[in-house]
Amino acid sequence: MNIFRKAAAIAAAAAIFVGLGAVAAKAQTLEAVKSRGTINVGMLVDFPPFGILDNAGKPDGYDADVAKLLAEDLGVKLNLVPVTGPNRIPYLLSGQVDVLVASLGITPARAEQVDFSQPYAGIEIFVFGDKDLAVKGPEDLSGKNVGVARASTQDTAITKVAPQDANIQRFDDDASAVQALLSGQVPLIGCSNTVVAQVEKVRPDTYDTKFSLAQQKQGIATRPGSDELMAAVNDFLAKAKQDGALSKLHEKWLGAPLPDFIANSKS
Repeated sequence: MNIFRKAAAIAAAAAIFVGLGAVAAKAQTLEAVKSRGTINVGMLVDFPPFGILDNAGKPDGYDADVAKLLAEDLGVKLNLVPVTGPNRIPYLLSGQVDVLVASLGITPARAEQVDFSQPYAGIEIFVFGDKDLAVKGPEDLSGKNVGVARASTQDTAITKVAPQDANIQRFDDDASAVQALLSGQVPLIGCSNTVVAQVEKVRPDTYDTKFSLAQQKQGIATRPGSDELMAAVNDFLAKAKQDGALSKLHEKWLGAPLPDFIANSKS
């Protein structure tokens, strides 16, 4: 579980700076990024295999590799900035990063805050927990403790369907929610299929998926009004889908080609 501990430490350090995001930044221009020669990309490091820390403590994973391809396509250097679930949008809006390649699910509420690219990845979200616990649908969450990463898509999905007497416990990130599950603090969590796979490697035959909450598309995010930069991002994604580069990265990190609902989607 070193990966979860390391990720939690980086996420906690990054959270110290979230207060700097109080003042909204102007739209980012493509010219400014190219003139600087560097693109600052916010990404999670607590969401394997999309965002992890390698053995040297540097950001890695599917999102990191997508960000590397984006920087190469734009002809600039890449600066990866660790963010957390709750502070990733504030980091973007305050100008601490130029774009987010941070496993950010495309939702109507988030689309009011940021501009989204066409999808570059997708996940399915489940209620997941103790194998011996009988949970088949939202009604079975009645009276139960359920852990989620605060402000995540699974937080929103569970809050929407759970009975009023369900106790939804919100943690700073996925790593903290997983630790709560493993320690017995909560018997259930809301999480993605990628987190499920990681937990099952650590504790096989201990937990199982209870029911699906949603299928989610993930997009690269820019500040509103960054039209030229967004056009460049979408051009990059279209090429990377067509030439198979994204699918190769997906195969590398997730063990399967890019899902059809992402590969064939332009919105």
